[in-house]
Amino acid sequence: MKRLPLDDSFKVNRNPVTLREIVLDKLRGAILNFQLLPGDRLVERDLCDRLGVSRTSVREALRHLESEGLVEFADAKGPRVAIITLEDACDIYELRCVLEGLIVQLFTLNAKAKDIRALERALDDNRKALEEGELQQVLESVQGFYDVLLECSGNHIAATQLRQLQARISYLRATSVSQENRRGASNKEMERIVEAIKSGDPLAAHQASVDHVRAAAKVALDYLRSKQDEPGKVREIASPIALKEPRIGR
Repeated sequence: MKRLPLDDSFKVNRNPVTLREIVLDKLRGAILNFQLLPGDRLVERDLCDRLGVSRTSVREALRHLESEGLVEFADAKGPRVAIITLEDACDIYELRCVLEGLIVQLFTLNAKAKDIRALERALDDNRKALEEGELQQVLESVQGFYDVLLECSGNHIAATQLRQLQARISYLRATSVSQENRRGASNKEMERIVEAIKSGDPLAAHQASVDHVRAAAKVALDYLRSKQDEPGKVREIASPIALKEPRIGR
């Protein structure tokens, strides 16, 4: 991936009420936009100068990003942008297959007409973002699509589990959609999910969701493998089995 320059937009405009959140968003955005690359050292003094904030604000943000899996304190040299290994990425994609497949299946069963309309609007926003080519807009539009699915699936525990992985999912998503061979296919796969939902077929919706995650996984994992010192074979992402039995208590 090509490193993008850190420009003046990286600097924080002070607001005491939301300063911590702004610093956190700036640092997270710099990682997801590849302004800060995996393995880059995060020197507090340098970040304070670039952001125009105190060391306390930077330190709090780095600790929060550590909890999200985007920053790691690997050795005595201090924090750095986390390196998501090939094995970690495989684990995340497999978990996405299970959780997102379930979320989409439940959305199909539980969603009201207004929820499906909201999903269609989110899909259209994603299509426009992909056409305009801004990575941050693409990531936000995809997250908007999944926010609708999570809110209306009826399973808040599964939604919470996915949100806890959100930062690393977003990083891997940025890795995949930044590849030229991925952008055209991504929205079409999401269209298949929506069409299956609209047809009222939860098993087809589940399968469309799993296919979407597996397609994204192939692109991202191939890229990550190419960047390893000793590229190895990427293991096959396991495909979960859709729930076919009637749900209890519904």
